[in-house]
Amino acid sequence: MVKLKGDFVWHKHDDEDELFLVLEGKLKIGFRDKTIEIGTGEFLIVPRGVEHKPFAEEEVSVLLFEPASTLNTGDTKGKLTRETLDKI
Repeated sequence: MVKLKGDFVWHKHDDEDELFLVLEGKLKIGFRDKTIEIGTGEFLIVPRGVEHKPFAEEEVSVLLFEPASTLNTGDTKGKLTRETLDKI
């Protein structure tokens, strides 16, 4: 589970699909040709290899379904990359 607000980075995951389930709020997922908005109770699956960029104007709570080994910024490393994640 993550909370997001603002811009994330363009990235892709070469080997994993990524499912975003919005628990509260609205999340936009930018693709190179369109943007999809998902709201509370809705989900979106980003297929492996597809470049995308999450964005939330206001804080949003999201449950991500992906392998534990998935790097949050995929093929793009930078200040938002988290090599070690908190576990609950």
